[in-house]
Amino acid sequence: MTDLSVNSAQAPAIAGRSLWQDAWIRLRKNKAAVASAIVLAVLTLASIFGPMLSPHPYDKIYPQFVRVAPSLEAYPRADTVLPGLEKEMARARLKASAEPELSGSNITVPFTAQRETDERVLRYFERSDLFSKPKIELAPDGLSGTLTLNVARNYFLLGTDNLGRDMLSRTMIGVRISLAIGLLASIMSLVLGVGYGAISGYLGGRVDNVMMRVVDILYSLPFIFFVILMLVFFGRSIFIIFIAIGATEWLDMARIVRGQTLSLKRQEFVQAAEALGATRRGIITRHIIPNALGPVIVFVTLLVPKAILLESLLSFLGLGVQDPMTSLGLLISEGAQNMRGASWQLIWPALTLTTILFALNFLGDGLRDSLDPKDR
Repeated sequence: MTDLSVNSAQAPAIAGRSLWQDAWIRLRKNKAAVASAIVLAVLTLASIFGPMLSPHPYDKIYPQFVRVAPSLEAYPRADTVLPGLEKEMARARLKASAEPELSGSNITVPFTAQRETDERVLRYFERSDLFSKPKIELAPDGLSGTLTLNVARNYFLLGTDNLGRDMLSRTMIGVRISLAIGLLASIMSLVLGVGYGAISGYLGGRVDNVMMRVVDILYSLPFIFFVILMLVFFGRSIFIIFIAIGATEWLDMARIVRGQTLSLKRQEFVQAAEALGATRRGIITRHIIPNALGPVIVFVTLLVPKAILLESLLSFLGLGVQDPMTSLGLLISEGAQNMRGASWQLIWPALTLTTILFALNFLGDGLRDSLDPKDR
């Protein structure tokens, strides 16, 4: 007996795992959820740092490159450089005496003229959208010489829009704005909805009836009317947009949390906490809300794309993000109007938004499975 008591006293204590530790272990085993989290992280980093590293600002207009198709080849293409050079030389009354030499971004062409030439002819090339930094070396007679030009090479991997703005930079800015509005609106609805629904469901009785009637009254208010009023009183800004979306979408969250709370408050662990003298606040924060997070997290992953789509609707009506700032919804709206002549304006923003939606859905499923207390 003595040996057994000594051995049991010397046995190391087994460290337990909390709900979050257990959920994290199960989440890492879900390959689809992990891959989705990586995709969202990559898109987030690209939206933050991509516009800083891009050679084309999202609001810069290239008049000579309107609606150019996506290409790995630099613009202007070789088949348009020489015709453009011939046009400008004809305006300057110069005639090439030999074939122009194109080396990278530099063009060198010997020329002749019918009358004496000076450096004032360079203004024709300076005004051109294709060429820059023109230089001229004249012969002693002034009737011949060598013209040197630089060709402004630009890469548009995703093409350009109707105004000649780079679609890659605008898509990255669109991801930034859309994710910011979706996340901020979801956080606002999460805080309001979870707290409101948990209190209403746990207290029950007349308090629950009054709180739910308030929700029903707010449901009856038209969303667009509410947003228009906020924009009229407070002005147009992204901050007002996410407040307007979050202030209306928390109603669904409150109902979901209330339903979960009505089920959880009858469970044995809640009744045991009440018997031990736990306060209502402690029961709600330590027992009700953590065990209701499964459906809540899933709903949040659906609320983010819903907020993005609502912002797209506001932008389509002229109440959302204003040009030159953009969002995925605004890019898709512009692309839908030009899908016949420039399909890439619709394809890239739509593909990006679809990727975000799929990633959020897979991540939500993984979080639901990992946070479900029945699977512990």
